[in-house]
Amino acid sequence: MSDTKDVVLGHSDEADGIEEYDNKMPNWWLGIFYVSILWGGWYAVNYHFVAQTSQTAQFDAEMAAAKAQWPEPEAVAAGSGPGDVEAGKAVYAQNCIGCHGPALKGGIGPDLTDGTWIHGGTLPQIQAVITKGVPEKGMLTWGPILGPQKVAAVAAYIHAAGGGQ
Repeated sequence: MSDTKDVVLGHSDEADGIEEYDNKMPNWWLGIFYVSILWGGWYAVNYHFVAQTSQTAQFDAEMAAAKAQWPEPEAVAAGSGPGDVEAGKAVYAQNCIGCHGPALKGGIGPDLTDGTWIHGGTLPQIQAVITKGVPEKGMLTWGPILGPQKVAAVAAYIHAAGGGQ
């Protein structure tokens, strides 16, 4: 850069007639620029090394606080007794037949009597799938709708019907 003011660089033929001048940057602008560089360096060092904070640590702290405030409901241990299975059959007939069919052979939803289970076929895994649902596959989250007792009963029915492992 030169020290002379208002020197036209001669690029108007390349920039649709817009003239460009070769002037020094104002000192106030350079001051703000250098201060922002120093502040950014200080902030990075403080954030990563002095304060020991990170987005992952903040996320983990928020998730722990949320889990403490809104704990997940405990899964009810369902047996394979006839009472649980019969109660589960009634709940299944009322809520699940539309997607899984009356004989648990599937339809919109998957077959619940075969040996192939995407999310696991043990009783606790079946309860977890019913409780949390599979929204990406179109299955509702039934836990808040049915409650833990009915979820456990439906899981016992599906497991007893030959669907579980």
